[in-house]
Amino acid sequence: MHELSICNSIGGIVSKHAAGRQVQIVHLRIGKLRQIVPDTLVYCWSLVSEDTVLAGSRLEIESIPAAIHCTRCDHDQVLTEAIFVCGSCGGSSVEVVAGEEFLITSLELAEA
Repeated sequence: MHELSICNSIGGIVSKHAAGRQVQIVHLRIGKLRQIVPDTLVYCWSLVSEDTVLAGSRLEIESIPAAIHCTRCDHDQVLTEAIFVCGSCGGSSVEVVAGEEFLITSLELAEA
């Protein structure tokens, strides 16, 4: 369960940027190709943030679908399965163009 260590890292980053202000929501973008289970991440956040300045805050996760670009035929496609083959020409000369993201995009802070 690496989600626990990920939450510890998120907590450090969020605490630094919140600069003592109360955090309500942490917005994340997580690509489908990341080996992260969103429900587990949310659960681990509740454990990590408990009894800290982040207590009561929650994660809001935007899931980014995986997508590839075929360098042979210039076709772009969203993947429904982890099969890295062009759906147009059948070629395997593809580049991942989405789905590997892992970003803290914004914080919602309590009014001062």
